[in-house]
Amino acid sequence: MAGAFAAGWFMKPTLGLDLSGGTQIILETRDADDGTEATAENTDRVVEVLRNRIDSLGVSEATLSRSGENRIIVELPGVQDPTEAAEVLGQTAQLTIHPVLGMQQDAGTGGMFGDFGNAPADEANAPADGTEEAPAEDEGAEEAPAEGEGAEQAPEQPSAQPANPEDVALTLADESGAMLQLGEAALTGEQVASAEAALNELQTEWMVNVEFRGDGRDAWQELTGDAACNPSGDPKRRIAIVLDNEIISSPEVDATDVACDVGMSGGRTSITGGFDSETANELALLIEGGSLPLPVEEVQRQTVGPTLGAEAIRASFIAGLIGVALTAVYISVTYRFAGFLASIALLCYTVIAYAALVALGATLTLPGLAGFVLAIGMAIDANVLIFERAREEYQRQDKVYQANKSAGMADATEKEQDEAAAGVLTRRRRRAIPPNLLKAFTTGSQKAWSAVLDTNVTTLIAAVLLFFFASGTVQGFGVTLGLGTIASMISALLIARVLMEWAVSRSTPARRLWLVGVAALAVALVAVLSDGLSLDNPLLLVSGALGVLAVSVAVVPLIVRKFPASSGIARTSMIRRWLVATNPDLMKRSSLWLGVTAAVALVAILGLFVRSPNFGVEFTGGRSMNFSVTESLSADQAREIVADAGYPEAVVQEVEDGDISVRTGQISDGEAAQIEEALAEEGGTVQRISDEKIGPSMGDELRNKALIALIAALVLQMAYLAWRFRWSFGVSTMAALAFDIVLVVGLFAWLGKPIDGVFLAAVLSIIGFSVNDSVVVFDRVRDEWAHNPKGSFRSIANTAILHTLPRTVNSGMGGLFILAALAVFGGSSLTDFSIAMLVGLVSGMFSTVFVAVPLAIWLQRFDRTPPPHVVKERKTKQRKELRVAREKTDGAVV
Repeated sequence: MAGAFAAGWFMKPTLGLDLSGGTQIILETRDADDGTEATAENTDRVVEVLRNRIDSLGVSEATLSRSGENRIIVELPGVQDPTEAAEVLGQTAQLTIHPVLGMQQDAGTGGMFGDFGNAPADEANAPADGTEEAPAEDEGAEEAPAEGEGAEQAPEQPSAQPANPEDVALTLADESGAMLQLGEAALTGEQVASAEAALNELQTEWMVNVEFRGDGRDAWQELTGDAACNPSGDPKRRIAIVLDNEIISSPEVDATDVACDVGMSGGRTSITGGFDSETANELALLIEGGSLPLPVEEVQRQTVGPTLGAEAIRASFIAGLIGVALTAVYISVTYRFAGFLASIALLCYTVIAYAALVALGATLTLPGLAGFVLAIGMAIDANVLIFERAREEYQRQDKVYQANKSAGMADATEKEQDEAAAGVLTRRRRRAIPPNLLKAFTTGSQKAWSAVLDTNVTTLIAAVLLFFFASGTVQGFGVTLGLGTIASMISALLIARVLMEWAVSRSTPARRLWLVGVAALAVALVAVLSDGLSLDNPLLLVSGALGVLAVSVAVVPLIVRKFPASSGIARTSMIRRWLVATNPDLMKRSSLWLGVTAAVALVAILGLFVRSPNFGVEFTGGRSMNFSVTESLSADQAREIVADAGYPEAVVQEVEDGDISVRTGQISDGEAAQIEEALAEEGGTVQRISDEKIGPSMGDELRNKALIALIAALVLQMAYLAWRFRWSFGVSTMAALAFDIVLVVGLFAWLGKPIDGVFLAAVLSIIGFSVNDSVVVFDRVRDEWAHNPKGSFRSIANTAILHTLPRTVNSGMGGLFILAALAVFGGSSLTDFSIAMLVGLVSGMFSTVFVAVPLAIWLQRFDRTPPPHVVKERKTKQRKELRVAREKTDGAVV
C-alpha cells in the first residue's frame, strides 16, 4: 500500500484528449512512385498502418481519422515529444531486400576489391539470441561439394564487371559510400512477420532481428543461396537491405555457413548498421508496423484543448465521489462493521488500481475514469460473497449450538471454545460450543473462494484477449479491466480478509499493540524534529493515524466479541430471512420466463430495423470545421453555443490562436451555416477557415479487431465455464449475456441515442458483470447439487437463486448508486454512458435469474456431464485407491 500510494502521489497521470487536450498533427498523402493514387480508400489504409505505429509507440487513446480525400488528422494525448512522433508517423518505411548485381564503375571505386573484402559482416545467420542457425544449412554445406555445386560453380577471382544496365533496378550508396547496383526486390516489408531490437551476441552492438513469414521464408533462402554461389569479396555475394531508398545494411553471405543454392533456412536475419537503443527500436517499430501504401507529408501541427469543459470534468468528479460515498454508506449499513472494513479495503483498491494505471502510463479519459469509478462499486462483489457465506456459516453453527443446548449439554469454557476454533481435539466430555465469528468468517471465505476465482478468471480472460487482439480504445479498456480485476482480488482476499480476521479475533497479541504504538511515537518524534507542531506537517497525520490504529487494534476486537451482531455476520438480512421463510418457487414457471425474455429481445431487435442505429462520429465520420473569432470565446462557451444550436453531441475544442474547432456527424451545408451563425452571436465576426469531411476514427480494421477479440473472449469464457461447471451452464451464461447486449443496443436504437466510443465502453463493462452474476449463481447450483444429489434440478436451481439473491442485490446496489450519481450530476458527457450501464446492470441481474437458470433447466435434459456429487465420489474413490496402494508398499521411508 505504501508503494502504491507513493506511485499515485508522485507519478503524473497521462490524461486523454477529452481531459487535457494534446497535439494535433495533420498529414497529407501523396501519389506513390509506383502509380498508386492518393484516393480516399488508399488513405484509409494509411490510417490503419499509422494506428499500428501509434500503438507500438505506447500512445494509447489516440484518435485518427481521414479528412477529405487525402488528409489525416492525428490527435495524440500526453505526447512529451510531438516532433519525434511526427517523424515516426511520417516515414514511409518501405522495406525491400535486393540482390547486389555489381558495383558502379564510375563511382571512383572500381577495382578496389579491398573495400568489398571489408564489407559488413554477415549478421544474417546469427540471430540476436546467439543460437546457431538451423542445422539444415550445415548439412547443405557438406552436401554441396558432393554434388559439385558449391566450389565448382564459384569463380576463383571476384569479377569487377558492372551489371547489365537492363537488370539494374536501383543504384544506391552502401554504408561506406560505394555505389551498388541492385536488382529487383526479392522481399518486401509485407513478408515480414516480426521485428525486434536486440543486442548482438557480445552485447556490444544493437541490431534488429527480422523474421519472415509465408513465401518470404522461401524467398530469403533462395536469395541467400544465389548470393553464396559467388566468391568472397565479390559484390554479388552481398545482399542489400533498403529502407525508403537508402541502404541501411548490406552484409556479405558467410562462406562457412551458407552453401551455394542451399541458402539460409529458418526465415530470419539481423540488420546491423551502427544503431543505438533508440534507433534500433524505432526501426523495428517501422518494419513491424508495416510500410505506408502512400507517402505522407506533415502539413500542420498544433496544440488542441480538451474536448470536455472544465465544468463537465468537475461535475463528473463530484458525481464519482458522491456515488462512492453512497456505496460505502450502503455497504456499512448492510454489513455493519464488516461493511465498514470492506469500504476501507475499497479505498485501498482505489489506490492500488490507480497507481498501477499511472505506473504503466495508461491514458486516462473521462469514460475510462467513469468505468474505473464503477469498478470501485463492483469490486465490493467479492466481499459481499464472503460476508453472505460467513453469515450462513454462523447461522449453521448457532443451530448446532442450540440443538446441543436442548440436548442438555453444558456450555464450553472460553479455553474449550478457543481450542474448538483452532481445531484442537480433546477427550473431555462433549460441550455445547457457541458460534464463533472467526471460524464462521474463515469457513465462509473458503466456501466463497470458488465463486470469487471463477468470476475473476472469466473477467481476466476477456481483459487479456482485448489487450492482445484489439487496438485503440478497446485495447485500453482491456488494460483497465485487467488491472482493476487484479486490484479487486488483492483488496478482497488480502486486505479485507486481514482486517476482518483482526476484528473478529478473540484476542489481540500484545506485541502488535507495542509495535504499532512504537511506530506511532517514532513517526511523531520525527515529525516534531523536522517541521514542528504544524498542522500542515504530513508526518503528524501519519503519526495520528498509527495512534488510532493502535487503539483500534486493542479495542475493536473487544467490542465485536461483546456484541457479535455489530460484526455484520452474526445475523442475516431481513430479505434473506423472508426468502427462507416463504421459499418462493421462482423456477416453477421457467418456460414463461423464457418466453417473456424472448419477446423483450425481439422488441429490442426490431428497434434496429425500425429505427436504424444512430452511430456516432467515431463510426460514421462527419464534418470538421475550424472557425476564427474576433471576440474572445472559450471552449466552454463555444460548446454551450453549439449545443443550444441543436448539436449537443458535437466535439468542440479550442485550438491555437484562439480558433474554435467543431466536429459533428454528417450535416448539410445549411446546418453548418447555423453553427456559424450561432457562434457569430457571441464571437463577433466569425470566419470559417476550414471545412472538410472526416472519416471514422474507428475504421473497419479497428472494429474488426475489437469484434474478433470480443468473440474470442466469449468463446473462451464459455469453454472455461463448461470445464469448471457443465457445458449447459456455459451456454446459458452466454445466452443471458446476449440478452443483456441486445436489450441495451435495442433500447439505444429506439431512443435514437448515439452509439459511439463511450457506448462501446459501456457495453464492454456490461459483459463483465453480467457474466459474474451468472457464474455466482451456477457456482451455488453446483454446491447445492453436491449436497442434495437426490433432489430435482429445478428445485436445486431455485434454492441457489434464493441463496444468492441478497448478494446480487447488494452488489448491484453499489453500482446503481454510482451510476445514478453519474447520470444526475455527471453532465451530458456521461449521461448516455450512465443510462447504458444502468440498463445493463439491471438487465444483468434480471437475465441471470430469468434467462440463464431457466435455460440451464431446459438444457439439463441434453447435458450428459456427470453431476457434481458423482465427480466428488469419483475423486474420493481415487484418493482411497491411492492410499491403499501406498499402504501395500514395503513400508520403507526415504
